[in-house]
Amino acid sequence: MDKIAVLIPCYNESKTIKKVVEDFKSALPEATIYVYDNNSKDETDKIAKDAGAIVRYERKQGKGNVIRTMFREIDAECYIMTDGDDTYPAEYAREMCNAVLERNVDMVIGDRLSSTYFTENKRPFHNTGNVLVRKLINMIYKSDIRDVMTGYRAFSYEFVKTFPILSKGFEIETEMTIHTLDKNMGVENIIIEYRDRPDGSESKLNTYSDGFKVIKTIVKLYKNYKPFSFFTWLSVFLCLVGTVFLLPVLIDYVQTGLVPKMPSFVASIFFFICGIQSFFGGLVLQTIVNKGKQDFEIKLNEYEDKFKNLKK
Repeated sequence: MDKIAVLIPCYNESKTIKKVVEDFKSALPEATIYVYDNNSKDETDKIAKDAGAIVRYERKQGKGNVIRTMFREIDAECYIMTDGDDTYPAEYAREMCNAVLERNVDMVIGDRLSSTYFTENKRPFHNTGNVLVRKLINMIYKSDIRDVMTGYRAFSYEFVKTFPILSKGFEIETEMTIHTLDKNMGVENIIIEYRDRPDGSESKLNTYSDGFKVIKTIVKLYKNYKPFSFFTWLSVFLCLVGTVFLLPVLIDYVQTGLVPKMPSFVASIFFFICGIQSFFGGLVLQTIVNKGKQDFEIKLNEYEDKFKNLKK
């Protein structure tokens, strides 16, 4: 079992991976550096191995797939996740590790948005998207997460081994954040500096398609983790639509004693029934989710015992 494992998912990062590995070896000399190559075509794996990293491979394309394999294969007391593009300075890694090892924090977030991100990042829609996602999650979960989509994080053993990864791509960071908030695990924000990619290094993140996936992930996880809230709002919406259809019918009935707009009346009844079903469906699903949280706490205790045995 490693004391500290540095996890670097990579796809065509030959221009920067050598520096990233060397920087983290210098900042955390006791750490084991793992580079997982995700079908690179530019000898990223060879460069990383020559720099002193342990190189492994994930053939299923996508950052989420890489992180899933990393978390399954590696046992460590503390994990540092970073990118291979040299945008995250290694000098903050020690502080992030100390939060996990000394203060028992489950996830440490490398907060770019409170420092240099908006001046260094040259893609304005990325800036807007980061702020939008942060505000949306903090509103839903009443939290104080400073940077939802940062790729620079530290994790505890318990978090890594109990996190069910469903995402395949760049929405993985959003999924991590929501999982931590939902399961009431320890989170800490540490402000870091961010530097934009060096010349010749290209981002694999597509502003629009990946941004849409992130928003979709938030809605999906909100539905899965907070079904009563989600389906209550849906119920309110459906009942409002039903009311819109019903009002003209009621007005005609009061004035004439007749119901000439029968299709509108039937449509209103349909939406009211759907609204009622949505409400009670959310109630049932919330009960299932609450039972799942109880089971998760039991599972977490089991992994804590396993962690203690691995450390012996």
